Amino acid sequence: MNNNIEGARDQLPSQKQKLLKAYAEIGWLMAFSLPPPPLNLPTSYSSSTVNGHTVAVASTRRRLSLTRTFVSKASEKDDETTSFNPFGFVTDNPSSRSAIQLPEAPAEDGNVGQMLYRIEDKGREYGSYIKSGGFRWFVRETGSSDARLGPRGTVVFLHGAPTQSYSYRVVMSQMADAGFHCFAPDWIGFGFSDKPQPGYGFDYTEKEYHEQLDKLLDVLEVKSPFTLVVQGFLVGSYGLTWALKNPSRISKLVIMNTPLTTSSPIPGLFQQLRIPLLGEFTCQNAIMAERFIEAGSAYVLKVEKADVYRLPYLRSSGPGFALLEAAKRINFRATSGQIADGFKSERWDTPILVAWGMSDKYLPQSIAEEFQKGNPTAVTLKLIEGAGHMPQEDWPEKVIDALRYFL
Repeated sequence: MNNNIEGARDQLPSQKQKLLKAYAEIGWLMAFSLPPPPLNLPTSYSSSTVNGHTVAVASTRRRLSLTRTFVSKASEKDDETTSFNPFGFVTDNPSSRSAIQLPEAPAEDGNVGQMLYRIEDKGREYGSYIKSGGFRWFVRETGSSDARLGPRGTVVFLHGAPTQSYSYRVVMSQMADAGFHCFAPDWIGFGFSDKPQPGYGFDYTEKEYHEQLDKLLDVLEVKSPFTLVVQGFLVGSYGLTWALKNPSRISKLVIMNTPLTTSSPIPGLFQQLRIPLLGEFTCQNAIMAERFIEAGSAYVLKVEKADVYRLPYLRSSGPGFALLEAAKRINFRATSGQIADGFKSERWDTPILVAWGMSDKYLPQSIAEEFQKGNPTAVTLKLIEGAGHMPQEDWPEKVIDALRYFL
């Protein structure tokens, strides 16, 4: 059989050989951007004829499913390192599995259009669209600035990549009940805000993010000084570098699980995004955001939550390419170094609360402790037991308690 196959392959025209080689190379690249399929997929065999030779062809059902990987203690130890792992985002969330299924009969078993119709009205709690700087921002707002309602001040919540302001919904609701006026925008390129193409007024650089945030705060009439809450990678870090440039506008600063020192690890997702071709494949994974959240936490997202984090990436290619451009332009180490130096004792005296999820799989607790040592007078460290990379999503009640105590 093998000799017959090789003989048939040798007889193929050279143009077909080139095409087969190209398809093989593309398939190899895609293997790195998709999770590995289960090994026990049902297999059947069919035959086809190539230049008179009968060739056995194995086929499998076109259903992909994700299973949580169980590892030994030895491999668990390896997972704690910062080595690059292209298959590091696995989940057993049934919602994630349904998002990447390729049904045998799409018309009968559901398709992307039906899924969008089912979830497109989710995830917009307390939100509305605001025009600022030529772009349309999606901004969540709770509470009021009306002095008669006893406002205790304004709090602005900034999310990190690749997520959105939806993660703050519970915290914002209860902080409003406590008398605070809260805003949480989706950064440009994320969530429900605009995702402009690079070269058309926005190139996803730190400078542009700072400029657009300034304009948005003016439109929202956020009065200084206010409390700034920041969490997450990339645009989360830009929230901190914005604070360093505008110290007089900040009354208090709250940091949750954000790179704070040059020793902060860089997750595999952002490493993949910076690799040519592989980054283009990775950024178009519709379940990228929910997988990133689950991989950084001890918990699996409920289906209704996973739907919202997935929705922007499912609706169009724009969010993925926006994330790709932002990831290419940031210098993670330099930005973390700027943050570590900028908030040291001799340069920053405004109170800082570091509310840190202890079960973060991306950023260890030692990062927060190292940051506190740089400015022990201004920095208060509050460890949140049970919470992972996104404490506001994992355990919002504990975040609210920490904020109320600090503010």
